[in-house]
Amino acid sequence: MSAARVYRVIGLMSGTSLDGIDAAFLTTDGRARIERGPFLTRPYAPQFRARLRAVLGGVGDVAGVERELTELHAEAINALRTENALGDVDLVGFHGHTILHRPREGRTWQIGDGALLARLTGVEVVNDFRSNDVAAGGEGAPLAPLYHQALAGALARPVAVLNIGGVANVTWIGAEEDDLLAFDTGPGNALLDDWMLQHTGRPLDEGGAMARQGRVSEAHLARFLANPYFARRPPKSLDRDDFAGAMPEGLSPADGAATLTAMTAAAVAAGARHFRAPAGRWLVTGGGRHNEALMAALRTRLGVPVEPIDAALACDGDALEAQAFAYLAARSVEGLPLSLPSTTGARTSVRGGKRHPAR
Repeated sequence: MSAARVYRVIGLMSGTSLDGIDAAFLTTDGRARIERGPFLTRPYAPQFRARLRAVLGGVGDVAGVERELTELHAEAINALRTENALGDVDLVGFHGHTILHRPREGRTWQIGDGALLARLTGVEVVNDFRSNDVAAGGEGAPLAPLYHQALAGALARPVAVLNIGGVANVTWIGAEEDDLLAFDTGPGNALLDDWMLQHTGRPLDEGGAMARQGRVSEAHLARFLANPYFARRPPKSLDRDDFAGAMPEGLSPADGAATLTAMTAAAVAAGARHFRAPAGRWLVTGGGRHNEALMAALRTRLGVPVEPIDAALACDGDALEAQAFAYLAARSVEGLPLSLPSTTGARTSVRGGKRHPAR
């Protein structure tokens, strides 16, 4: 049997936190071989962030924002290639930006023009990773679990990989090859970021400093945890604004930040009740791992080691989502599944992605 082809791939992620573009280089066969390379983040300018926020839900100047978003992704790719002398690249995995996610209505919408990105970069692009899964009855999210499983390698199991972006999602990895469960746990950073922007003018609670000055409103937290989403069995997923009604109005900026931080941690703990066996260790990726108040709340509620993924796997936790879409692009070209029934709820393992050849 011949060896699987190895691809040089750039993966891209524009997450629900609306903070910017992550671009990561990966050498992979879309299976067990993974060699991580350079990574960069290009923050969005405040003006573009506002325009992007304005089209969430699929309203407003979607076409104009989509073109600008695609051009910004091309700039990120070119910067990554130039700054690191990457040379030839075989594929780009282009997630785009989710502006609407309603899988129970059969709808998920990621803006980003794959054909335009291929023309701008001269590299074949794979995008539209989620549509096939939703068409097969799945949630279309999360899509990083197969990459998480490949990275987990020799780690003791069960282990959980928790990604805290705008929405938080978890991958539970059991002892057997097919022993995998994934789902969105609840809000990640999105509500807290929105709260901070509204009440302080700052885009996030840097390091959890504001939350540490406040007190948790147990009444708001109890109402939040009464949401039926937490009792619903996974796989399951969320739109960025599904919990917008949980904003703790009437609190001071510090108490609101403390309460929203507690909500994120409590939602994760509620999700852990769905695991087939307790995870003995939690590895945290995404921007939320930089929030010490949130990490402390997670450790308290989970009662087991909770640590940034960086040291555990000798990687950059900010790069993982972008790397995952590089990995999925290689899997797409190889005709391998991008999701499993246990990760998205689809009726069967689902292939996906749409290819746009270089021009």
